Amino acid sequence: MTVKGRQPVIRPVPASYKCDNMTSNEVLAMYENIAAITGRMAVAARDGDWDGLARLETQCALHSSAARSGVPPLEGDQRKRKIDLLKQIMANDRVVRDVTEPWMGQLDRVMRPAH
Repeated sequence: MTVKGRQPVIRPVPASYKCDNMTSNEVLAMYENIAAITGRMAVAARDGDWDGLARLETQCALHSSAARSGVPPLEGDQRKRKIDLLKQIMANDRVVRDVTEPWMGQLDRVMRPAH
């Protein structure tokens, strides 16, 4: 992830994002991209940009697909960086959930048939 101004730039998913051949740098790049995407997701949720949020969710799924089957273990500073990125991703997810869960509850109440 590189930063231009305040908006992180998300790189395309490299073909090497397959867990059996990812390098430690590629693992970190994957998590950095996911952290950037989830950060943008949090902004989109706060802004009520549901279409943008949906597009970012798709991007996040693409970038995180390699992690589903496991990634090579990291050591030392790289492991600490991965943990920091995972904490950031989880915090961004919490922001999205804090916005969307109440809204989904309201939608559920509106969609229920009247008795």
